[in-house]
Amino acid sequence: MPDSEVLVHLIFRNDGAVTHITALPGSATPQQWFDHLSLNAASAYQPLSGGRGVFRLTPQDLGRLSVPFESNHHALS
Repeated sequence: MPDSEVLVHLIFRNDGAVTHITALPGSATPQQWFDHLSLNAASAYQPLSGGRGVFRLTPQDLGRLSVPFESNHHALS
């Protein structure tokens, strides 16, 4: 794993719902964060066995993807 890569780990329930995800922004639920990453960084996802998976992101991408969930984020008009 390169030093400039961040792994976002996920654990799924049997029904496919996300029960745990790392690097969770404060205002997001685990499922919201997974859905957002899936829509915006699908190519970075790697499914693993046992109901697990990881997103392999750069620190810059992780920061950019977290912005919509920051408490001080304001939508631009």
